[in-house]
Amino acid sequence: MAVDVAPPEAQVAPEREAIRNRDRELLVDAQSRGFFPTLGAFVRLSGPGWLQSAITLGGGSLASAMYLGVLTGLTMLWVQPFAMILGVVMLSAIAYVTTTTGKRPFGLVNRRVNPVLGWSWALASLAASMVWSMPQYALSTDVLEKNLLPSETLAQVNSFWAGVLPESFPLAAGTGGGMTTAMLCAIIFVASLTVAWLYESGGWGIKVYETILKIMVLSVVVCFVGVVIALRNEIDWSAVATGFLPDPMQMLRPSPAFDELLGAIGSQAGEANATYWRNFIVDKQRGVLISAAATAVGINMTFFFPYSMLAKRWTKEFRGLAIFDLATGMVIPFTIAISCVVIAASAQFHPKPGVIELQEGEVVDFNLEKPYRVDLLAQRDPAAADAFAKLSAADQEARQSELPPLSSAERKLALHLKDRNAFELSASLKPFVGEDVANYAFGLGVLGMTLSTIVMLMLISGFVVCEMLGIPPKGWPNRLGCLVAVTGVLGPFLWKNAGFYVAIPTSVFAMILLPIAYISFMALMNQKTVLGDDMPRGGRRIVWNLLMFISTAVALSASLWSLWNQSFNGVKLGWLSVPIVGGFLLLVLIVQVVRKKPPEPQAEAL
Repeated sequence: MAVDVAPPEAQVAPEREAIRNRDRELLVDAQSRGFFPTLGAFVRLSGPGWLQSAITLGGGSLASAMYLGVLTGLTMLWVQPFAMILGVVMLSAIAYVTTTTGKRPFGLVNRRVNPVLGWSWALASLAASMVWSMPQYALSTDVLEKNLLPSETLAQVNSFWAGVLPESFPLAAGTGGGMTTAMLCAIIFVASLTVAWLYESGGWGIKVYETILKIMVLSVVVCFVGVVIALRNEIDWSAVATGFLPDPMQMLRPSPAFDELLGAIGSQAGEANATYWRNFIVDKQRGVLISAAATAVGINMTFFFPYSMLAKRWTKEFRGLAIFDLATGMVIPFTIAISCVVIAASAQFHPKPGVIELQEGEVVDFNLEKPYRVDLLAQRDPAAADAFAKLSAADQEARQSELPPLSSAERKLALHLKDRNAFELSASLKPFVGEDVANYAFGLGVLGMTLSTIVMLMLISGFVVCEMLGIPPKGWPNRLGCLVAVTGVLGPFLWKNAGFYVAIPTSVFAMILLPIAYISFMALMNQKTVLGDDMPRGGRRIVWNLLMFISTAVALSASLWSLWNQSFNGVKLGWLSVPIVGGFLLLVLIVQVVRKKPPEPQAEAL
């Protein structure tokens, strides 16, 4: 029986083999001396888990956490940690397969599972990295312009560009999408690419890279903990504790904090309007929930994690370290930072009991009201709503009296559902900590998130490109592969008016693709031809499969729901998603039946 085994020692690069031997000796010696020496060795040798944390603590996680706090308050604090735990189950399975076989997983999935799944996994990881990089740049430039850079300096730079460039030049002026933003994108790109290329340098480069990423992740955690400390007197700490208790039924109803507003809408505008708003909130909550789950563990994370372990030459002696690394480097920082964002957003933007009428200074303009008023018109007269939607923006504002008016409770609710950004949340902290601290504490936290993610997405792109070309992920092919994620610089211009909310649909897209990786590695964990005598047996195999089944079932359910509700030009896929899924499964089946198993490579060392 053929068994996939690690590549022969003689074929491993000497310098990397020396690193592996040194790390293995350190780990074995520490384990022979007891718990605390082992713990110290684990801390010293950790790294891949922190890299995963740098990916997941990005703009998508931030945006999802903010809107989770805005829409659901503290009632769904459990969602992102729960999704993270399910993801760690699958990452642990990936670690088990990788450290046991020593094989590069893309080829392993193609040979031992199905080439359609393998190539779909790689292409989906690359597509996710290209798409996900866009909101990272959008959020980076947004927070630089609105939180961190002095407004006077920005005004001078904008004035300079406006003076030297012709008025017809598309980027001549404007902080939202002008030449200043392009310049910031260029600086972010060059700095991120430089850090990403450090990883390719090998032993010392990996060490420096991991150290930089650890510092960035810890700085994110510190910044958001500081935000919560500043708001400590505004937070219901008993609700924080209960918010970590899972309640999936919350996906079927609006947050209880909206009950008073919805009741007032029923009284002021009728039950039909209240039903519309109730359904609207639930739909938006579900989208944010799916996004929150998707950003906890993305499909490109599953692609990069095994390669980060192979780069460090971790073998099966390092399995315990891999799980420890995931817990301390990913789960703990992620849970602390993201929970702090949810708590802060809830404290500042979630509805408070007893506040129905608009307060002094609160303004709801027509552009904020318009989509809701058009939807309400469509319930009564679809043709009239369609005709109104085709008018120019100026004509729509001039003829807004043709739309159903909103009651005061509806206008208040529209204000609560407004898309938020980092500037608004940091501005809400000013009464507690002052303007400078509010801008810099939150701004630096956001920037740390986005920059670390940009770097990781570049690195993942390089690995994926090399794997698809069938060459080792090193040298200039890997460096040039990192450039695929340059698509991110388009983010501030393609989505300049969407703000933080742009990360939500991007994350939903990633969730649709995630089950591909989960199914592939669940299959590998149950193949003796892959794991040989190391395949889990008896009770261990039952536990592994139960945990993996739960994780895969949840991811698959969220994926199918996301695909069903995916919209194009305002039209949901719905039943059209059935032939899409069916066609993919048919392709998998056909390839599985007709393909010939390729010969095993003699070595797959990185």
